Amino acid sequence: MMISGREVLPLLEGGKGISISNGESSGAWAATGGIGTFSAVNADSRDDYGKLIEIVYQGRTRRQRHEELIVYAIQGGITQARIAHEMSNGQGRIHMNILWEMGASERVLKGVLEGAKGLIHGVTGGAGMPYRMAEICSRFGVYYYPIVSSARAFRALWKRAYHKFSEWLGGVVYEDPWKAGGHNGLSNSEDPERPEVPFPRVRDLRNLMRDYGLAETPIVMAGGVWYLREWADWIDNPELGPIVFQFGTRALLTEESPISDQWKQKVLRLVEGDVFLNRFSPTGFYSSAVNNDFIKELRQRSDRQVAYAVRPVGDLDTEFPVGARGRLVYLTAADKHRAANWVEEGYTDSLRTPDSTLVFVTPEKARQIRTDQVECMGCLSACRFSNWAQNEKGSTGKKTDPRSFCIQKTLQSIAHDGDVESQLMFAGHNAYRFKTDPFYANGFIPTVRELVDRLKTGD
Repeated sequence: MMISGREVLPLLEGGKGISISNGESSGAWAATGGIGTFSAVNADSRDDYGKLIEIVYQGRTRRQRHEELIVYAIQGGITQARIAHEMSNGQGRIHMNILWEMGASERVLKGVLEGAKGLIHGVTGGAGMPYRMAEICSRFGVYYYPIVSSARAFRALWKRAYHKFSEWLGGVVYEDPWKAGGHNGLSNSEDPERPEVPFPRVRDLRNLMRDYGLAETPIVMAGGVWYLREWADWIDNPELGPIVFQFGTRALLTEESPISDQWKQKVLRLVEGDVFLNRFSPTGFYSSAVNNDFIKELRQRSDRQVAYAVRPVGDLDTEFPVGARGRLVYLTAADKHRAANWVEEGYTDSLRTPDSTLVFVTPEKARQIRTDQVECMGCLSACRFSNWAQNEKGSTGKKTDPRSFCIQKTLQSIAHDGDVESQLMFAGHNAYRFKTDPFYANGFIPTVRELVDRLKTGD
């Protein structure tokens, strides 16, 4: 199939966050004749000797650290593009993935495309509405691939911006919001507990694209793809038109994948239901992650939550002292009893949320939350955890939210330290199939080429 200007296998490596899809994995994928995707979300930089450059922030303010983060991100993206280009041996295509809601995404995109001219053939972008991605990519002669979860989302992108740059629209990525790993595009009108079948949603997307003269523009099916034989009715289907298949979760487990050995062994042991769709992310989006100790603590933290008022109102009429000074707030009588029990169990610190609730945590956890909020480096365009925002004030104008977490800190940790229990571990909902797929029997970990050869058989 013609993708980003070259005929390639319609098999695409999904781009996965901080240092999880890198130049080595994407270059190896492209070398098979497919499409490799490295992540430009705070990608790793290396020195002239190939040694990892540790990210250390010197700035005293959030804005100063934010500027440092941008420099690191551009350097890292260029580094990974060069590695991917060298490893591809001139085969396949190299794409770059960018999280549109990350801090200064437009500046990072421009900086990487400028510094890696001719090495990147396509850009995928989601987690937000990447209106300006089309203009930026077309300026550099690079194809763009918006990630959407509905025809409605693509309609908004097309009408506002994409119709002006249609010649560089390489394809549209439909990411199943119930099955994909990482951040998901569930809307407020969709039930996270009631997954919808992707076929009619993708058919609706194709019908809309036909209306815009995009009948032959590929749609990339992402999220929940494991065996191609399970998608046989999608291939050469006139209702859907050209279809490319994206593999994010399966691409985690290869020799070239940069994740730690601990992470690889963890995914080999997962069972169905171990991946949890949640809304703890500081982006405000739903996301899918392994239900490890990190996620369990967040769930328990939110469970230790009660509504409060600063003066008696309605059922909130029962006094309860909080903080070192014992300032009074008002809870319901039932919630006072629950709160007293939590305090007795050691969850003595109560933190206020933007929703007029109190969350009860240990003093140690409270110190960690406050430290992480103070050390924010503005990795997102808007962060509900730290209240950073990419605007003149540098703030969302809302209270910090202790029910969330510093996503930059935890993703950097799991990518580089191998701690798979106490850090955020993204994965797609099909990750449990590693344990049941005979291809991975006895802990077998394939090379990227072995995986792609396997995929071409239908398995």
